[in-house]
Amino acid sequence: MKSLPAQHDLETLNVLIEGRVQGVGFRAATVRQAHLLRLGGWVRNLSDGRVEALIQGERGAVDRMLSWLLQGPPAARVSGVSHTEIATERHYERFEQI
Repeated sequence: MKSLPAQHDLETLNVLIEGRVQGVGFRAATVRQAHLLRLGGWVRNLSDGRVEALIQGERGAVDRMLSWLLQGPPAARVSGVSHTEIATERHYERFEQI
């Protein structure tokens, strides 16, 4: 049985994804991928056509999620992904679409 990472082992990133990322199942696919990687956080559409996500988890899993976001689901056309590490005391138990 794998234990959860200690709080200090968690990495939390705010991520912005640009391109054709709305109306193509991007958020639902992001939730599925995050669950596979055992990440916490959320994903949402922005009014300017981008998708924003907060991703929290073990560094290797977060890196794998960033790699996946560069491609996204098959119908998406990602033109850019930027991220910023954020400091937070909050621990996200699950990943959801908001």
